Amino acid sequence: MIVSARPRLGNLLRDVWRPLAVLFLWDVAVTVFYFISPFKAPALPLTLFGTALALFLGFRVNSAYQRWWEGRVLWGAMINASRSLARGAMAFLPIDDVGPARELKRSIVLRHLAYVHGLRCQLRRQDPAPEVLRFLSPAEAEDPLGRTNVANGLLDGTGRRIARATREGWIDTIQQTQLERVLVDIANAQGGMERIKNTPLPNQYRFLPTLFARLFCILLPIGLVETLGWSTPIGSSLAGLMFLTVLHIGDDLVDPFANTIHDVPMTGMCRTIEIDLLQAIGDEAPPPLQPERGVLW
Repeated sequence: MIVSARPRLGNLLRDVWRPLAVLFLWDVAVTVFYFISPFKAPALPLTLFGTALALFLGFRVNSAYQRWWEGRVLWGAMINASRSLARGAMAFLPIDDVGPARELKRSIVLRHLAYVHGLRCQLRRQDPAPEVLRFLSPAEAEDPLGRTNVANGLLDGTGRRIARATREGWIDTIQQTQLERVLVDIANAQGGMERIKNTPLPNQYRFLPTLFARLFCILLPIGLVETLGWSTPIGSSLAGLMFLTVLHIGDDLVDPFANTIHDVPMTGMCRTIEIDLLQAIGDEAPPPLQPERGVLW
């Protein structure tokens, strides 16, 4: 996610320079043809076309932003649920400095850290194994890493450890229910993230705005050439740049877990969870993640 207060024009131009270059060449061709031939430009209702297209593109961008914001809200819920899980494990399980209860506390917390980092990698279509093995031994990680859904396998393992604590008499059934409720919240957040990741915008939302924006850019110099004359390539290209930029914003936001600079900052939020949970069990925690060149990953 870009967190720099000043927008970077270079990022914008890097994204749209190819279609903008094609548009500029088309504008030049229309302008030259207009002055060297008996061609008379038709009176096109560009204002009406542009208004309709702007509304269409705005609706698409709003739909894409809703997906991005929902992804951010789900990760905020994940942070809160992670803290609740660690707090419940530390408060409910017996105070034991060296015995099995202490190891179970650490196991639940470390397993959850493996879970959130593994989920981040899954959503970004990366290999979760290196992140999982940072917190779990190869033997502990073998079962979840052998599953199709690694994060869900890790969550199942946490549930089994809470059930073990109940069987051992370390927590009662009411405390088990409270911890299970937190796991349900975590699973619901994961399900919402997977729904966003695996469900693209309907084809009409993706294809038609792109088609109409390109058609408008093609018609724009034809409708402007009699008014702007030789300035048509500049005026038409600037207007086209605005529409192409809005079109690209929708593409950037539609997948909030795409591992781009427009991503929901999952790495930074996983680091926040890691700091809170490691400090909860008394371990040394890393520093908060800092932006790199104005981007928080």
